Amino acid sequence: MHTPDLDRLDVAILACLQSDARTIAEHIGAKVGLSAAAVQRRIKRLREAGVIEREVAVLSPAALGLSMTFVVMVEMERENLAVLDGFRRQVLADDNVQQCYYVTGNADFVLVVTCRDMADFETFTRRMFFDNPNVRHFTTSVAMDRVKTGLSLPLEP
Repeated sequence: MHTPDLDRLDVAILACLQSDARTIAEHIGAKVGLSAAAVQRRIKRLREAGVIEREVAVLSPAALGLSMTFVVMVEMERENLAVLDGFRRQVLADDNVQQCYYVTGNADFVLVVTCRDMADFETFTRRMFFDNPNVRHFTTSVAMDRVKTGLSLPLEP
């Protein structure tokens, strides 16, 4: 996928959408100095190029009873492609996993996990780690406070 060169108008449009994806083209156009049709064409191009991956509603975990967040470092038993791909598939299929990173260092993966409570997290650990013979070790930190969860990327023209 070729990423298009972004001009200042593309960046301004992305900034508007990043703060609120429901902003209508007319309002964006008024802010950036384009017609609504021109804004819509640019947004379509940015979607097709993969610059805009998805447009989603950001939900409050606490409002949905998911009051606990965990950061989990996972070390795999063997680091080969089949094991790594199998764990990736398992992570992608699990709704409790909010983020997953394949990393360098002592751990192979870092997960950000939300659960209702400790019992829910225990069920998660059994399903993801104890029942998986390819997981060698995992270490968990409990988030004490949700200081910042970012979905906005720094934009430069």
